[in-house]
Amino acid sequence: MRGTVWVFGDEINTDVITPSDYFGEPIEVMAEHIFEPERPEFVEAFEAGDVVVAGHHFGSGSSRESAPAAIQEAGLGAVVAESFSRIFYRNAIAIGLPAVTCPGVTDLFDEGDEAEIDLDAGVVRNRTTGEGLAAEPLPEAIQDIFDRGGLIELYRNDPEGLRIEE
Repeated sequence: MRGTVWVFGDEINTDVITPSDYFGEPIEVMAEHIFEPERPEFVEAFEAGDVVVAGHHFGSGSSRESAPAAIQEAGLGAVVAESFSRIFYRNAIAIGLPAVTCPGVTDLFDEGDEAEIDLDAGVVRNRTTGEGLAAEPLPEAIQDIFDRGGLIELYRNDPEGLRIEE
């Protein structure tokens, strides 16, 4: 996947991702306001498929499932961060939103660079500079969840695929 990079810092919490002013609204409404407290112009400026690059603890704060869902609904292609809140990461996996952990990623990109993310190879590349980094590898089961579009799609298409082999 490829997209223009939007750089965010550390500790981007769920209140920044999905502002509490819109809590309880349909996900389509929440998606129109992602990152509004930090970057009011974001929703008007980004394009579908763009990539958020962030620092440490992306998605910290409350365990709102709406945060990754609003990012996905808005059309962002992926979030690549130095590290994620565990609950955000699990919620992203569950819906098939690529959440890629890549130490050093904030030094790799400047705002507006073009990112290329190869989930299969575990590589995040800055197409603007030609530099790249290895991302933390995704276990095969998680890669399968992404490939199928999330847990619901995985179950819908392969209910036996959720069983743990003994």
